[in-house]
Amino acid sequence: MNEILSKIDSAKHIVVISHVNPDADSIGSASAMYTYLLQKHKKVSWYCKTKNIDTKLSFMPWFEKIRNSFPSSADLAISLDCGDIKRVGVELECDLINIDHHESNNNFAALNLVDKSAISTSMVLYDFFKQNNIKINKKMATAIYSGILDDSNAFMDEQVDGTTFAVVRELIECGAEFKTCNKNIVKSMSLAALRLKGVMFTNMTLVGDARVAIFCISDEDMKSTGALGTDCESALEESLYLPHVETAMLVRQNSDFSIKGSIRSNGDVDASKIASVFGGGGHASRAGFNISSDVTLEDAKTEVLNLINKEM
Repeated sequence: MNEILSKIDSAKHIVVISHVNPDADSIGSASAMYTYLLQKHKKVSWYCKTKNIDTKLSFMPWFEKIRNSFPSSADLAISLDCGDIKRVGVELECDLINIDHHESNNNFAALNLVDKSAISTSMVLYDFFKQNNIKINKKMATAIYSGILDDSNAFMDEQVDGTTFAVVRELIECGAEFKTCNKNIVKSMSLAALRLKGVMFTNMTLVGDARVAIFCISDEDMKSTGALGTDCESALEESLYLPHVETAMLVRQNSDFSIKGSIRSNGDVDASKIASVFGGGGHASRAGFNISSDVTLEDAKTEVLNLINKEM
């Protein structure tokens, strides 16, 4: 941690990075780091390769500062919640600090702060601030709370314990706008996302004695509803609430005909192990991957399902 602090102190222009197609943990941890760097009177920018970020995250402090062009003058970058170097979304010529919690993270940067036991990257950052006696202000508290809320599945994840709620209580005492976070992250949904959820559940199939839920989403489905890729996550997570479902899998066709895959598990299937077969990663309960465009949606579904069946 001392090396990280020293590197930050000596840098002239720092860029915080949220991963491609960012979720609330990546945006939240980057927002908190951005606020901290401003407090240190650093020149700081915020980069994300994705142009159309989910607008439900726009309440986050400094969200309007996110840019999809990387500044050439940067001499230090800090990636937040990037499970591997591909998630950074840009080839870097400056030094990099990697802050993350994914099991698949291979410490790809010169300096790495990776806690694979942490429930979220926002929690890793909270611990970093606390251990270095860095005061958490209202903006930082709101951003960190958001990341923990999202990656804990609204505090319903099996990893949630008393420590999680002790941290949340402190963040609220620091001024975290938790009601706003809850409304936007847990409750907010666009009309397009609602339409997509209807399509997903209508076309969902259950196999393996209803232990596996399968979702196949074509590019046409996405275009007809106007939904974003991140809008698929809600139905995927909710399918695990069904009585017998232990694993949920999604294969979604992109506009270039490549395949985006996601797996959720609350049983014996290790989602990250399956995702790693395709060069992806994540956690035992949540993981994602990409498959090249020379594979059909049906073939991708069959291939992923075969891997799941081997694990069950």
